[in-house]
Amino acid sequence: MKNLGLAFAVSVLISMNSFSQVKKQAPIKGVWLTNVASKVLDSRKNIIEAVNLCKQSGINTIFIVTWNRGNTLYPSEIMKKEFGVQIDPRFKGRDPLQELIEEAHKKHIKVHAWFEFGFSSSYKENGGNILKKHPEWAAINNEGKLVIKNSFEWMNAFLPEVQNFVNSLIIEVVKKYDVDGIQGDDRLPAQPSTAGYDAYTVNEYKKEHDGNNPPSDYKNPAWLTWRSNRLNAYLKDLYQAVKKEKPNMLVTMAPSIFPWSKEEYLQDWPTWLNEGYVDYVFPQIYRYDFKKYKAALEANLKYISPEKKSLFYPGILLKVDEYTPDSKFLTEMIKLNRENGVMGEVFFFYEGLKLHSEYFKSYSKRK
Repeated sequence: MKNLGLAFAVSVLISMNSFSQVKKQAPIKGVWLTNVASKVLDSRKNIIEAVNLCKQSGINTIFIVTWNRGNTLYPSEIMKKEFGVQIDPRFKGRDPLQELIEEAHKKHIKVHAWFEFGFSSSYKENGGNILKKHPEWAAINNEGKLVIKNSFEWMNAFLPEVQNFVNSLIIEVVKKYDVDGIQGDDRLPAQPSTAGYDAYTVNEYKKEHDGNNPPSDYKNPAWLTWRSNRLNAYLKDLYQAVKKEKPNMLVTMAPSIFPWSKEEYLQDWPTWLNEGYVDYVFPQIYRYDFKKYKAALEANLKYISPEKKSLFYPGILLKVDEYTPDSKFLTEMIKLNRENGVMGEVFFFYEGLKLHSEYFKSYSKRK
């Protein structure tokens, strides 16, 4: 009993310490840094220039892509052992993650390792190297085929072996690097709602439903909830695993907006936030006009308990392809955030800072 009591006390202390660290955080004003449509990570020189621009622009947190298209952007012993490729070949002989950490911390900018691809194995590669070696890891739809959504192919997020693999990469980074946080997005924890018809998941469902198969309609509300609850449990376990290694490490997520996130990707993020499975959420409120942004922001804030509101920061679309918001729209979004008590945001993505240099000169001073 004494041992049980001690274990419980330690657990409580870890939770309290983690929460106190979150409370002490300054409002997050962040930016996502990608390896797509950007050359920042191609050299340390480029990284230094990017960090300097972030500092000048009032950015205090950089979310660097760490896991993309079946490759890591750091030298991974796990990937080397499992798939024979230690790092994305584009960065062979370097460690962009370590370089960014060193340069950003010099400027007192925090760094989060962003596991962008999450449970997605590949993009337009029929599963890529991961599913080529482990076809049993594939997510399966109600037609018995590999789950593909928006050209992304998916691993089975419900399968313990897949969960353990993704977790091993995250914990590898937590142990090896002086990052300030780790982050998932609309692919972690996530699974297209067309998935769940593999033998393992069907069997798990049948255990809890008197031997009955899951509904063939993948949008069946109860079936959506059963699967999203599985991902909720996964995130709870991941959160605890990260905190066990480093209690002060932040665990953040950037899901899609709710309830679309649950209906399409089984992401029940209000539960994550309200139940304490995540330190911050950055829902991707990517909208192209102010009216739609306002509606989405205010709707999503209603899903959060008042005491958790300070842990909510919207993701704002700053650049994609040739699009960027004009200065008026950008100003309106930030102003609306502040009017709603939201004191920061995260911008997608870094390259957009260059297009709004005048605006961001005063961004850090905007309340």
